[in-house]
This record gives sequence, structure tokens and C-alpha cells, in this order.
Amino acid sequence: MWIVLAVLAAILVMNVFRSSEGYKTVDTAEVVQAIQQNQVRSAEITTGDEQRIKVELKDGEKIQDSDKVQASYVDDQGAELADILQSKYQSEDDLLPDGYTVSPKSQNPFVGMLLTIIPFLLIIIVFLFLMNQMQGGGSRVMNFGKSKAKLISKDTPKTTFADVAGSDEAVEELHEIKEFLQEPGKFQAVGAKIPKGVLLYGPPGTGKTLLARAVAGEAGVPFYSISGSDFVEMFVGVGASRVRDLFEQAKANAPAIVFVDEIDAVGRHRGAGMGGGHDEREQTLNQLLVEMDGFDVKGGVILIAATNRPDILDPALLRPGRFDRQIAVDRPDLAGRLEILKVHQKGKPVAPDVDLSAVARRTPGFTGADLNNVLNEAALLAARGNAKLIDNHFLDEAIDRVVAGPQRRTRLMSDKEKLITAYHEGGHALVAAASPSSDPVHKVTILPRGRALGYTMVLPEEDKYSQSRNEMLDQLAYMLGGRAAEELVFHDPTTGAGNDIEKATSTARAMVTQYGMTERLGAIKFGSDSSEPFLGKEMGHQRDYSEEVAALVDEEVKKLIETAHNEAWEILVENRDVLDDLVLALLEKETLNKEELAEIFRPIVKRPSRPAWTGSSRRTPSSRPPVAMPAKDELGERDDVLSLEKPAPGTSGTSAGGDDAPTGGTTGGAGSAPGTTPGTPPATPPSTPPTGPAGGTDDSGTDDSGTGGGSGSFGTGGLSGSGGLSGSADGGSRGGNGADGTDGGNADGDSGNDAPKGPTGS
Repeated sequence: MWIVLAVLAAILVMNVFRSSEGYKTVDTAEVVQAIQQNQVRSAEITTGDEQRIKVELKDGEKIQDSDKVQASYVDDQGAELADILQSKYQSEDDLLPDGYTVSPKSQNPFVGMLLTIIPFLLIIIVFLFLMNQMQGGGSRVMNFGKSKAKLISKDTPKTTFADVAGSDEAVEELHEIKEFLQEPGKFQAVGAKIPKGVLLYGPPGTGKTLLARAVAGEAGVPFYSISGSDFVEMFVGVGASRVRDLFEQAKANAPAIVFVDEIDAVGRHRGAGMGGGHDEREQTLNQLLVEMDGFDVKGGVILIAATNRPDILDPALLRPGRFDRQIAVDRPDLAGRLEILKVHQKGKPVAPDVDLSAVARRTPGFTGADLNNVLNEAALLAARGNAKLIDNHFLDEAIDRVVAGPQRRTRLMSDKEKLITAYHEGGHALVAAASPSSDPVHKVTILPRGRALGYTMVLPEEDKYSQSRNEMLDQLAYMLGGRAAEELVFHDPTTGAGNDIEKATSTARAMVTQYGMTERLGAIKFGSDSSEPFLGKEMGHQRDYSEEVAALVDEEVKKLIETAHNEAWEILVENRDVLDDLVLALLEKETLNKEELAEIFRPIVKRPSRPAWTGSSRRTPSSRPPVAMPAKDELGERDDVLSLEKPAPGTSGTSAGGDDAPTGGTTGGAGSAPGTTPGTPPATPPSTPPTGPAGGTDDSGTDDSGTGGGSGSFGTGGLSGSGGLSGSADGGSRGGNGADGTDGGNADGDSGNDAPKGPTGS
């Protein structure tokens, strides 16, 4: 581009210099006057395209301080100037003296034509250059159909499996892919075929792309990386052409790995568009299907793809033979979070007294990206405070910032609002502390943070992948504890409980319509999700029951809410002194930690457990207890103990193995990860697998349910823990029912009209 500009500037300078040649431009009248006054020594009139007269003045004569001047003239003036020269200087033989001429200088026609063409050539060159720049990715002009995949070379900084933590199962599966490529004979000897495709799916931030980078660093074969959106272009046919070009490059360098990030951009379910016509995205998907497993397919190319929306992918893309393996990359458990924290801790000066396991316990439901953000925020806070080490104070503040947002020190609340907020959050904390099946209260604060005026954090002692009915009932009471405290103390509730009511209603409706936890309606799933992927599936909920049943559903939801509201009220009335002490401590310190709360809650007597519930009075609970879990060192040594590695899915038939069927794997819930809690095996397995509890409303069985377990895929398996963090008005930052098969802990914000609605992590 700079060369083009330099050429243009040079031509401009040459034209200016050539046109002037040392002559000063003056008015034509001044030149005529000099001729008439006999001041001119030589003159030249040029006719044609350049109508100009140039004169040199005699010694001592100047026009505007110059003895060489020029002037332009129009057609009518040309003959007049010639007549003046001839009348003034013509000799007796009708000849002008030397140096005087009326005939123009002959000009080379080729030069004029060249000067005319050069600007157009430069315009064309600039246009082609801009077109090349618009293509990007190293492509050349008009190479729209060429693949934009990046080849990971040996010189690229490597990410290895040692840099991946918290996803041991996924690493193990991908490590096998590496062995397939490096030692194919080992697998061919037993008739095994190399998988053609591996799909990594899971929530955002769990490390799917990081795993792909680790494969690239470990494989030792050509690795092509491309995004799903790179196949899409404004020109028809470009996507399919780029798919062909990508696989041609990979096959030419086989064995090779192709990684497509965010494959849902191109692999979405076909026929999802509203309206007919030629769908460019569908043609791109068709070409991808053919390349993966079509009529003319050569081996040696493994496709790895990543997505956080596996439910909207086309079934033809997911079938065996294309994506032979589908690996779930879920949120890490406690041990996984600890390993991730250790990885991200490298290079950061952490104080010796920092316990990363405590940080891992405080962050249930966090992804690897969240944990990285926590440590980075702690490092930023330490640098801001001119500290040399990252201590527990900075880590605690970083967790709060990630969960609920930065502290709003400039938001000033009146004493009345602060008092209401303290009672609201105290109500949540007190109900949670007194409920028999609730998780421990970890922290309560009335400091404004983000858009919330305060929050209560309730965290589980260990990771949970399912929830019992009693736990959900306690959560309902806990959610309504803030509203009940406002009613009890101020006799006038505020809008601060808006998000609490929303979450409680959602949980109660799920108990009625999804989990079958009411005796009146029983274990029936009410409502069905539409499978139109252009609606995102979850958006297309359809009601497949009558108005009478809908009225019964509403009655049961109201009954659950009302019962929980009354339980919260009773707890607060019984422990009013503790509530007042808690509020005084909050007003004094503004934030109370787990130890301080435990001291305040010491007088509380937990409510008795609820009676056994089977859903019907005709089903009498068994008095026979479940079998005891064998010791860990005994597993694998006893012949009468079933393997707990991967229990077989249960059936829907009735148990024929005795009165008390063992508990199956529990799936259920609204999380997106499959239930993983294995069922408890009996000492002697029955002849027919007993019936386990229903696995929710998931797709067909790929979850690790117990001997009597339900089913599950990546549909709605794995009920998550309740709540994450929420503002009590319109929400907090991490609300809902936890996230993807991991208990996110409970947290409620305080009162305040402008608290944000937390995303439901179910």
C-alpha cells in the first residue's frame, strides 16, 4: 500500500514540475502588455491540448519579480496573440526572429496516453489490494472457498495434558486418541478402528477448547483449528467449499486432527429455518457429513468438535461413525476445583497460610474459567493494595466479586433500609440454620455489591448431584425466610423478596410438574418441551394437559409455597431473640462469616425431620434399612459385591428381588449434566433388576445410574443444588437452581428494587 502511495506522489510531483519548468504563471494581460512594450526576448505559443504562451523577458525586465513567465489562454485569444507577435516582431521576409514561434512543440503521443492510463491502473491495483485485505486469514484475492483453518506447527507454544485439571475422564479419553495416532498397530491387532470424531460438550468455561489445545500439543501430528463460524460467508457455496478444502488439506497430511470450535454454528438441526429456500448453512452441514462418513472417505483424519449446545446438533452428525465419542466436560467437583486452583496458582505469590482446599469448598458450581478469574481478581486486588502476597482476604473478596459483583461503596442506604435489609438477610440465614436438611450458612452481608443490597450464602459441605424432597422443601422455606422476617418485624413487606418468590415458585412448580413430589398428582411429568431447535428447545414448552389439571397444578404449587412460608414464619417466631442478635451483629460488622454465625446460632434447636414420604398412603415405607456401604479397601475383593464402576441402567419393570428394592441412581432435576450418583447395590442381586427412582425427563440412557436407576443423557439430568447467589429484590448474580449437575449453594440477596435477576443455572 505504501508503494502505491509513493508512486502516486511521484507522478504528481513530475506533472507539476513538467508543467512549470521554471516559468512563473501570470495573467495573460500582463504577457500581452510586455509584448506590446517590446520587453520580450523570446516567445512560444503552444496550441492544442495545452493552450499556453511562454515568454522570456529582456535583461532588466521583470513581471512579478520573474524574467520567465507563462500564461494560459482560451481559443479566441490564440489568434490575437499570434497577430500581436507577428505585427510587432515580423521582419520584411515575413519571418519571426529567432526564438519567436507560433507553432507548438511536437509532443510524443505515447507519453500522453501513458499519463492518461496510469491513474486507472493505480485505481485497479488499490481495489485488488483492498479485496485481498478483506479476505483475511492469509487468503489471496477471490479465494473465498479456501479453508481458513490454522495449522498448529511445532513452533507454536504447546499446551499439554499436564496443563489440564479437573477433567480426568475427558483427558483419559483424549489420551487414547493420541495413542490411536501414534501406535495404530496396537489397536489394529485386535480389530479396533480409530474413532472418526470426538464431540466435547459441556457448559461454557469448562475447558473444552483447552483440551483441544492439549491434544494439539501432545499428538505430534498436523492439527488444524477452525471455528464453526468460519465456514459461513456472504457468498453462496463458500461454506461447503471450505469444508472440502479443509479435509483435502487434512487428508494430504494424514494422520491429522481437525478441531472445529463452536460446531453448533454450522451443525444445527436441519429443517429448523422458518421458511423455504436454499439454506447455505444446511449445505455446509451436508458437506461436513459427507466428509466425515460418506461414500468416498479415507481414514487418518480425526475430527474433534466442541459445543455447549449438544441438544441442537443434527442427529446425523451425532450418530456413531461420525462422532463415535461424546465426552461430557462438566463443571469440576471439589477435587477438580482444587487441582484447577493449583494450576492457575502457578506464577502467583500466594501467602503460606492460604488454604486452596477451603477456596475450592467455597466455590461449588464454578468452572475452570471462573476459578481462573477468582485468582486473577485476587492478584489484581493485591497489586492495587501494594501487597507482595495474595492472602485469604484478597481471595475472599475476589470470590465475592466474581459471584455478586464489585462492592458498591458509594451506594448510601438510609438507616431504615439498612435495618430492613439486615432483617431480610437475617431471616434467610436463620431459617436455613434451623431447617433439618438445609446446607450450612457460610456468610451473610448487608454491604451493597453489584446491583444487590446484600446477600446470604449457603454452601454444601460436599458436592451434590441430586436432591431429596426434604432438601427442596427446606430450600423453599429458606427462600421465603426474608419475606417472612419483613412481615414479622415490620408488618409491611417490601419488593426485596421479588427474586426469592420467583425462585421459590419455579422450584415448587418443578416439584409438581417434573419430579412428581406431590401425593395428589403423583409421579407424572406434566408438559413437554418442543424440539424445534430454532426456538432453542427450552423455549418451546408446551402444555399437554387439560385446564382442570392445570388448576390442580396451580393448587399444589400454592400449597407447597404456603407450607414453606408458614414453616419460615414459625422458625422466626420461635427464634426471635436469635434474629434480633443476628441483626445487631450485622448492623455493627456488616459482614458475618461462618464462625461468627455459628456462635450466634448456638441457641437454635433444629426442627424435627419430616415424616417418611412415599407419595401414597398405600405404599408403606419399609422398616428395613439399606445395606451398608462396603469399605473402600474391600471393593473388588468381595465376590458378593457388585462392581460400582459403571452400574447397568435400571429397567422400568417392577422389582422381583424382594420387598425392598435398592436405591437406583438418581438423575432427575433440571441440570444439564447426567446424574452420576451410583445406586447402592444389594448384597445378593435380585433376578430381575428392581425399579429405581425416575431419572427426570432426560433423553435416552447414557447416565451412570444405579442398578435400579433411571435414564439420562445430556437432556435434563442431574438435579443441581439449589441457588447460587441471588439478590433478593430482582435477584443476584448467580441464582436459580445451581448449575449443570452441581450444587451451586444457596444464596439470597437482600431487599432492594434494583437487584439483578440471577441466571437460573439449571
